[in-house]
Amino acid sequence: MTKRILINLGLLFMVSGLILITSCAKKSIISESANAQIVTPEEKLLTAEEIAKQKALKNKQRIREEELKQSTSKKRFQNQDIYFAYDSSELMPISQILLREKSAWLGKNSSINVIIEGHCDERGTTEYNLALGERRALAAKNFLIDLGISSSRLDTISYGEERPINTGKNSAGWAKNRRAHFVIK
Repeated sequence: MTKRILINLGLLFMVSGLILITSCAKKSIISESANAQIVTPEEKLLTAEEIAKQKALKNKQRIREEELKQSTSKKRFQNQDIYFAYDSSELMPISQILLREKSAWLGKNSSINVIIEGHCDERGTTEYNLALGERRALAAKNFLIDLGISSSRLDTISYGEERPINTGKNSAGWAKNRRAHFVIK
């Protein structure tokens, strides 16, 4: 019986020693496929650092892309004027479509305030064109308010014929000047 106990104790010590030796090894084995790789703790640390750097780089790239996208969308918002017929402040169907797009954009960018500029072509008196430009800016503003944009975010100003975008003295030039222009504050 004592012999058997000694043999069992010997086996127990050997198994324990074997487990202890394998668990304290300096190299760990990672097998993700049939070919196992041996990776040292230093390599693991380097890999973790590289992964962290890659994540930081991807995050910076995502932020830059978002900033570029935001910048591009601001430019697009400001560069899309709405146009009016001669001697009119009535919104045309295409202008209403653009105003709906602007409303959606303003809804997503709730911290942005806008100045809506009313413009006219050179025909008519200065006083008449200032009044017409104001009616055009107000038509755009009221449409946006009806779509849910707060009036406190929208200001208007009329420039009448003072700031033409096209200096042509023909119907094509005049048509480009009959507009409402949007400026982000």
